[in-house]
Parts: sequence; structure tokens; C-alpha cells
Amino acid sequence: MTYGWETPRGVYRTEEAEDSLRKLAETGSEWIALSFWTWQDTVFSTNIYFDYGYTPTDRDIAHTVKLAKELGLKVCLKPVVNSRDGIWRARIGFPEDGDVYWAEWFRNYTNFLKHYAELAEELECEMFCIGCEMVATEGREAEWREVIRETRSLYSGPIVYNANHGKEEGIAWLDEVDLIGTSAYYPVASAPGESYENMLAAWERQKPRLKALSEKFGKQLVFIEIGCRSAEGCATMPWDFSHKHLPVSQSEQANFYKSALECFWKEPWFAGFFWWDWSTVLYDKDDAGSNVGFDIYGKEAEVILREYYQRPVHQ
Repeated sequence: MTYGWETPRGVYRTEEAEDSLRKLAETGSEWIALSFWTWQDTVFSTNIYFDYGYTPTDRDIAHTVKLAKELGLKVCLKPVVNSRDGIWRARIGFPEDGDVYWAEWFRNYTNFLKHYAELAEELECEMFCIGCEMVATEGREAEWREVIRETRSLYSGPIVYNANHGKEEGIAWLDEVDLIGTSAYYPVASAPGESYENMLAAWERQKPRLKALSEKFGKQLVFIEIGCRSAEGCATMPWDFSHKHLPVSQSEQANFYKSALECFWKEPWFAGFFWWDWSTVLYDKDDAGSNVGFDIYGKEAEVILREYYQRPVHQ
């Protein structure tokens, strides 16, 4: 599960957040991706800065990692840079001839990552994510190889990069990471209310390409993000977080979960799922029936996840 997204400074250390993490562990999940962000002002900015009024502090992170380990959870530390202008981070970038800007941005991004790589090493996090959906930067192969070299100088565990669905095959430097990660928001439904059987067939159509990518680089593939809101039509656009007016559909979310789990569960080249997402402050379980978010707490999808997570892997 991804845990911690959209969580401001200090909240990780509240009783509500601790209770939420305990409930997450009860699902049978073995890992969390502890994901948080800091800022650059626009997608064309080169400066990356810590927002002391928002971004979780190192103390916040250490608190959550300690509790996660006490609960038997492994941690993938996943720091992210977002653009304050509201444009998706995939657009962060500069013209191909703007080498001076690229150099400045990568210098600052590397420094940002090195801070958290050092923290991940100190806290003994079991994995470290070096980037999330940075599509416009991915063609800068030499710079990314240097980012990875610098990261490995501080962090000794496995590293992963979070590509975006449909863009994984265009990244030449995936030989440098330990696992190939992707945001698996594939639209596996063609209409609202799609059946489990049709979603499973849609996942099966994705499988050969993803298997080939794993084999090309000799790395297991992990869905470092995957999820679907419990709202009608969301399996046609699993990435969607904005259409809050859509009617509740627990079955659509449940079918999305079950089809993905069934399709990839037995594949030896597939490493697992980080579901998007589990909130640090949960709604009351009695309100699950009216919730249209990504959370599965108290929903049909949680029942399905628990059933799969009780099984031995690849069986």
C-alpha cells in the first residue's frame, strides 16, 4: 500500500495516523510505500525546496518507519517532487538545447534525493524510489545514470524507479535499477460497470508487453502504484481523482482489484503491488459505503485483498 500521500507536516505522528497504519497492516500487506512531496514552483523551475509548512519532516518519517517495522511492514521510501503551479510532474523539463537548465535541475534533484537516500539508509528502509512519473526527464540518460550512482553511494538497498503506464519501454537506463516500477493505471474497462471477466481480459492483454520489459532488463516488475476509486466509471480512468460527483460503485473498484490480482499473482517475473492508496486519517468504517476515494478500508475491495494476501505468493 502507498501510505502518507497528501499528509502535511506533523500528521504522521498523530494517534489517527498510527491507528490508520495499524489497520493497513491488518489487511495482510507486507510493504508500504511511504510517499510524500516537496516543491518546485513551476515545471520550468530549476530550484527544488523544502516547504517547512507542509512537507513531512525527517522526524515524521522516522516515526512512521519505526511503527511500520514494529507492525511487520517493510518500507519503500518514496520522496516526490511536485510542481506548485498544479501541472503534473511528468511535464517537468526544459528544451533539448537548454543544457544549462537541465544541469541545474539535475544538480538540485540529486541533492534532494541524496538527503532522503541517506535517511532511508539510516532508518534501514528496505527499498528506495528515485523518481515518480518524471516522463519529460527520462530521455536524459546520462544524467539519470549519474543520479543512480550518487544515490547508491549513500543507500545500500534496492532502488526502483516509478515510470508511468505506457511509457515504461522508452527508458533506456532501467538496467541501473533493481526493480522496474510503473504506475499501472491502465484503463481496463471500456464502460462504467464493467465485469470482472472483461477487466481480467484487458489485464491479460497488457501482460505480454510487461513480461517482455522484465525479460529485456532481467529485472522483476512491480506496480509501484495501482488503484481505482470506488466510483462508477473509474476503471475506465483509474488515475482519476477529480470526478467526485460520480456515483459510488464498490463493485467496480472490487473488480479492478480482483482482476489485477488474479492476472499477475502467479507470475514469477512480477514482484507485487503498491496499491494507491491508504490515507493517514481514515473515514469512519460506517461511512465506507458512501466514500468514492481510492481507500479500500471497509469496502468490498478490502475483502478481496485480504483473501489474496492470505495466500502463499505465486499459488
